[in-house]
Amino acid sequence: MCASYGLDPRFTDVELLAEADADILEGLRSWAQANDGETLRPTGRNLRNLNPLIVPADDGPAALETAWWGFLVGGQPSKFPSINTRSERLQDQPGKMRGRAIVPTTGWFEMRKPERVWHEFRVDEGALFGMAAVTQRGRTPDGEWVTCYSIVMAPAPDHLVEIHDRMPVLIPPAMSADWLTGAPSRELIDEALIASADVAGRVSAAPRADER
Repeated sequence: MCASYGLDPRFTDVELLAEADADILEGLRSWAQANDGETLRPTGRNLRNLNPLIVPADDGPAALETAWWGFLVGGQPSKFPSINTRSERLQDQPGKMRGRAIVPTTGWFEMRKPERVWHEFRVDEGALFGMAAVTQRGRTPDGEWVTCYSIVMAPAPDHLVEIHDRMPVLIPPAMSADWLTGAPSRELIDEALIASADVAGRVSAAPRADER
Protein backbone atom coordinates (compact mmCIF):
# COMPACT_ATOMS: atom_id res chain seq x y z
CA MET A 1 0.00 0.00 0.00
CA CYS A 2 1.27 3.47 -0.86
CA ALA A 3 0.19 5.77 1.99
CA SER A 4 2.77 8.56 1.61
CA TYR A 5 5.05 10.08 -0.98
CA GLY A 6 7.23 13.13 -1.56
CA LEU A 7 7.60 16.02 -3.98
CA ASP A 8 11.04 17.62 -3.75
CA PRO A 9 11.19 21.07 -5.46
CA ARG A 10 14.80 20.33 -6.44
CA PHE A 11 13.66 17.71 -8.98
CA THR A 12 16.01 17.33 -11.92
CA ASP A 13 15.03 15.26 -14.94
CA VAL A 14 11.34 15.17 -15.77
CA GLU A 15 9.80 11.74 -16.43
CA LEU A 16 6.23 13.03 -16.25
CA LEU A 17 4.60 14.16 -19.49
CA ALA A 18 5.28 13.65 -23.17
CA GLU A 19 4.80 17.38 -23.58
CA ALA A 20 6.33 18.88 -20.43
CA ASP A 21 4.28 22.05 -20.02
CA ALA A 22 6.39 24.81 -18.44
CA ASP A 23 3.42 26.15 -16.46
CA ILE A 24 2.70 22.72 -14.96
CA LEU A 25 6.34 22.21 -13.97
CA GLU A 26 6.57 25.68 -12.45
CA GLY A 27 3.31 25.10 -10.60
CA LEU A 28 4.63 21.83 -9.18
CA ARG A 29 7.91 23.41 -8.11
CA SER A 30 6.13 26.34 -6.45
CA TRP A 31 3.70 24.03 -4.64
CA ALA A 32 6.56 21.81 -3.43
CA GLN A 33 8.50 24.82 -2.14
CA ALA A 34 5.45 26.06 -0.24
CA ASN A 35 4.91 22.56 1.16
CA ASP A 36 8.39 22.85 2.72
CA GLY A 37 9.33 19.21 2.23
CA GLU A 38 6.37 17.79 4.14
CA THR A 39 5.37 14.24 3.28
CA LEU A 40 2.21 14.01 1.17
CA ARG A 41 -0.40 11.93 2.97
CA PRO A 42 -4.03 10.91 2.41
CA THR A 43 -6.67 13.54 2.95
CA GLY A 44 -9.12 12.76 5.77
CA ARG A 45 -11.39 13.95 8.53
CA ASN A 46 -8.64 15.89 10.29
CA LEU A 47 -5.93 16.30 7.66
CA ARG A 48 -7.48 18.47 4.93
CA ASN A 49 -4.46 18.72 2.63
CA LEU A 50 -5.05 18.85 -1.11
CA ASN A 51 -2.21 17.45 -3.24
CA PRO A 52 -1.16 18.38 -6.80
CA LEU A 53 -2.52 16.16 -9.55
CA ILE A 54 -2.11 16.06 -13.34
CA VAL A 55 -5.52 15.74 -15.00
CA PRO A 56 -6.84 15.85 -18.58
CA ALA A 57 -7.39 19.37 -19.90
CA ASP A 58 -10.16 20.65 -22.15
CA ASP A 59 -7.78 22.91 -24.10
CA GLY A 60 -4.56 20.87 -24.01
CA PRO A 61 -2.97 17.56 -23.10
CA ALA A 62 -2.89 18.10 -19.34
CA ALA A 63 -3.58 20.50 -16.49
CA LEU A 64 -2.55 20.84 -12.86
CA GLU A 65 -5.04 20.97 -10.01
CA THR A 66 -5.07 20.15 -6.32
CA ALA A 67 -7.08 17.09 -5.30
CA TRP A 68 -8.29 15.03 -2.35
CA TRP A 69 -6.34 11.77 -1.82
CA GLY A 70 -8.97 9.10 -1.19
CA PHE A 71 -12.62 8.98 -2.22
CA LEU A 72 -15.46 11.01 -0.77
CA VAL A 73 -18.88 9.39 -0.47
CA GLY A 74 -21.95 11.33 0.63
CA GLY A 75 -19.86 14.31 1.72
CA GLN A 76 -17.55 12.24 3.95
CA PRO A 77 -14.33 10.23 3.50
CA SER A 78 -15.23 6.73 2.33
CA LYS A 79 -15.56 4.06 5.00
CA PHE A 80 -13.83 1.56 2.68
CA PRO A 81 -10.08 1.78 1.85
CA SER A 82 -9.77 4.09 -1.14
CA ILE A 83 -6.32 5.68 -1.23
CA ASN A 84 -5.04 2.77 -3.35
CA THR A 85 -6.68 0.68 -6.10
CA ARG A 86 -5.37 -2.72 -7.17
CA SER A 87 -4.42 -2.98 -10.84
CA GLU A 88 -5.99 -6.45 -10.88
CA ARG A 89 -9.35 -4.90 -10.01
CA LEU A 90 -9.08 -2.52 -12.96
CA GLN A 91 -8.23 -5.39 -15.27
CA ASP A 92 -11.41 -7.14 -14.16
CA GLN A 93 -13.50 -3.94 -14.12
CA PRO A 94 -12.01 -1.45 -16.60
CA GLY A 95 -15.11 0.74 -16.31
CA LYS A 96 -13.68 1.94 -13.00
CA MET A 97 -11.02 3.78 -15.05
CA ARG A 98 -13.45 6.35 -16.45
CA GLY A 99 -11.55 9.10 -14.63
CA ARG A 100 -7.74 8.98 -14.59
CA ALA A 101 -4.85 11.19 -13.53
CA ILE A 102 -1.10 11.19 -12.94
CA VAL A 103 0.30 11.80 -9.47
CA PRO A 104 3.58 13.78 -9.67
CA THR A 105 6.27 12.67 -7.20
CA THR A 106 9.99 12.36 -6.60
CA GLY A 107 9.61 9.22 -4.49
CA TRP A 108 7.18 7.13 -2.47
CA PHE A 109 7.66 5.63 1.00
CA GLU A 110 7.10 2.14 2.36
CA MET A 111 8.02 0.42 5.61
CA ARG A 112 10.18 -2.69 5.44
CA LYS A 113 9.04 -5.29 7.93
CA PRO A 114 9.84 -6.76 10.40
CA GLU A 115 12.62 -4.17 10.86
CA ARG A 116 10.05 -1.34 10.64
CA VAL A 117 12.46 0.80 8.66
CA TRP A 118 10.99 3.34 6.23
CA HIS A 119 12.42 3.27 2.72
CA GLU A 120 12.21 5.79 -0.10
CA PHE A 121 11.70 4.54 -3.65
CA ARG A 122 13.07 6.78 -6.41
CA VAL A 123 13.48 6.76 -10.19
CA ASP A 124 17.08 7.64 -11.03
CA GLU A 125 18.41 10.45 -8.84
CA GLY A 126 15.85 13.11 -7.99
CA ALA A 127 13.73 12.71 -11.14
CA LEU A 128 10.15 13.90 -11.19
CA PHE A 129 7.94 11.02 -12.32
CA GLY A 130 4.29 10.03 -12.44
CA MET A 131 2.17 7.43 -10.65
CA ALA A 132 -1.09 6.21 -12.18
CA ALA A 133 -4.32 7.19 -10.45
CA VAL A 134 -8.04 6.76 -10.96
CA THR A 135 -10.33 9.65 -10.08
CA GLN A 136 -13.89 10.58 -9.30
CA ARG A 137 -15.65 13.73 -8.15
CA GLY A 138 -16.61 14.03 -4.52
CA ARG A 139 -18.23 16.52 -2.15
CA THR A 140 -16.23 17.58 0.90
CA PRO A 141 -17.78 17.91 4.38
CA ASP A 142 -17.83 21.67 3.67
CA GLY A 143 -19.95 21.13 0.56
CA GLU A 144 -17.22 21.82 -1.99
CA TRP A 145 -16.88 19.54 -5.04
CA VAL A 146 -13.32 18.35 -5.67
CA THR A 147 -11.45 15.75 -7.68
CA CYS A 148 -10.61 12.68 -5.57
CA TYR A 149 -7.88 10.22 -6.51
CA SER A 150 -6.66 6.73 -5.71
CA ILE A 151 -3.15 5.52 -6.65
CA VAL A 152 -3.08 2.34 -8.74
CA MET A 153 -0.91 -0.43 -7.24
CA ALA A 154 0.64 -3.53 -8.83
CA PRO A 155 2.97 -6.34 -7.71
CA ALA A 156 6.55 -5.16 -7.11
CA PRO A 157 9.42 -6.49 -9.24
CA ASP A 158 11.97 -8.94 -7.86
CA HIS A 159 14.56 -6.34 -6.83
CA LEU A 160 12.01 -4.45 -4.67
CA VAL A 161 9.74 -7.18 -3.35
CA GLU A 162 11.84 -7.87 -0.25
CA ILE A 163 11.11 -4.33 0.92
CA HIS A 164 7.46 -4.22 -0.12
CA ASP A 165 5.38 -6.54 -2.27
CA ARG A 166 3.35 -3.82 -4.03
CA MET A 167 4.30 -0.61 -5.82
CA PRO A 168 2.53 2.19 -7.71
CA VAL A 169 1.97 1.77 -11.43
CA LEU A 170 4.42 4.23 -13.02
CA ILE A 171 3.39 6.13 -16.14
CA PRO A 172 6.33 7.10 -18.40
CA PRO A 173 6.09 10.26 -20.54
CA ALA A 174 5.43 8.30 -23.74
CA MET A 175 2.22 6.93 -22.23
CA SER A 176 1.02 10.01 -20.36
CA ALA A 177 -1.48 11.19 -22.99
CA ASP A 178 -2.98 7.72 -23.47
CA TRP A 179 -3.35 7.22 -19.71
CA LEU A 180 -5.06 10.59 -19.26
CA THR A 181 -7.38 10.51 -22.25
CA GLY A 182 -7.60 6.97 -23.68
CA ALA A 183 -10.82 4.99 -23.53
CA PRO A 184 -11.11 2.87 -20.35
CA SER A 185 -10.36 -0.72 -21.29
CA ARG A 186 -8.53 -3.86 -20.24
CA GLU A 187 -6.00 -3.10 -22.97
CA LEU A 188 -5.20 0.31 -21.46
CA ILE A 189 -4.40 -1.01 -17.99
CA ASP A 190 -2.42 -3.89 -19.52
CA GLU A 191 -0.35 -1.39 -21.54
CA ALA A 192 0.18 0.71 -18.42
CA LEU A 193 1.47 -2.31 -16.51
CA ILE A 194 3.93 -3.16 -19.29
CA ALA A 195 5.14 0.45 -19.44
CA SER A 196 5.44 0.57 -15.64
CA ALA A 197 7.54 -2.59 -15.59
CA ASP A 198 10.05 -0.92 -17.92
CA VAL A 199 10.38 2.08 -15.58
CA ALA A 200 10.44 -0.11 -12.45
CA GLY A 201 13.82 -1.44 -13.47
CA ARG A 202 15.21 2.04 -12.79
CA VAL A 203 13.68 2.26 -9.32
CA SER A 204 15.99 2.04 -6.32
CA ALA A 205 15.14 1.98 -2.63
CA ALA A 206 17.12 3.15 0.40
CA PRO A 207 16.35 3.77 4.08
CA ARG A 208 14.72 7.13 4.55
CA ALA A 209 16.94 9.72 6.17
CA ASP A 210 14.13 11.70 7.78
CA GLU A 211 10.41 11.46 8.53
CA ARG A 212 8.24 14.54 8.05
